[in-house]
Amino acid sequence: MKRQYLVRIDKDVGSDWGASVPDLPGCVATGKTIDAALRRIESAIELHLRGLREDGIRVPSPRRRAVRPRRTPKHVNFYATVEVAA
Repeated sequence: MKRQYLVRIDKDVGSDWGASVPDLPGCVATGKTIDAALRRIESAIELHLRGLREDGIRVPSPRRRAVRPRRTPKHVNFYATVEVAA
């Protein structure tokens, strides 16, 4: 089974790209590029889900929601989806 989780991508001036998963609090990754951050968050999601299962915690289903990207001179954020084996 595959699941698609929404991933928030952020970048502040002078920092690397950051990725977080709103449906999986604490599941985060960073990268020098957007692609690197997305590859790392995919691995982080899989590890997070495996940990939940091993701890006997139900894996949350991805929620559907409307999102709006934002950009200021010092901050960028947008959303992508990552598909992982569940």
